[in-house]
Amino acid sequence: MTTSHRLFVLTMTIGAVALVAACKGKNESYGSVDTAKPAATDTTARAAAPAPAPAMTDANIVAILDAANESDSAFGAMAVKKGKSADVKRFARLMMAEHHMLRAQGQQLAKKLNVTPAPPANFDLPDKQHAAMTDLETKSGADFDKAYIDHEVEYHQGLKQTATQALGAAQNPELKDLIQRAAPIVQKHLDEATKIQAKLSGSTA
Repeated sequence: MTTSHRLFVLTMTIGAVALVAACKGKNESYGSVDTAKPAATDTTARAAAPAPAPAMTDANIVAILDAANESDSAFGAMAVKKGKSADVKRFARLMMAEHHMLRAQGQQLAKKLNVTPAPPANFDLPDKQHAAMTDLETKSGADFDKAYIDHEVEYHQGLKQTATQALGAAQNPELKDLIQRAAPIVQKHLDEATKIQAKLSGSTA
């Protein structure tokens, strides 16, 4: 599914950071040489080992979070127009307001820190979100409501995991603080979406 694939790409992009950080010390000890072995053997081992993924920078994290907030605000705007359920419309307005707020806070911090957002290589969240939105555009009524809320549950599950990994990778204390302050908001969104999902699933309509 396009939504699951998108969340997988987003999570794995930041997840590489945690992998690099966790393996850094291990790689250094792996590269140490047994003095009884020729230096050439170590050189060969180093050459054969795969290159580690580059560490995520604060500029990468700012870019990813900015794209994530922009995207879900846009999904909310669509759901306000196309949604049928009052709960869905209310939730969509909340997404528009709070993801816009989070995005503005991120942009203000980036400006303050003089950090230019720089998406990591192969970052395709915008393309995946565009595909998901195109799919939602083909739906209406109760079908739209269900598809949108299903998307939001998956999206916020992925965003929650991404934020946790970004927190571990971030270098600037103010960026870490921003992520920590956003975490309960993302959790609130996930809880609300899950409640609405259960309510819609229990409907016979």
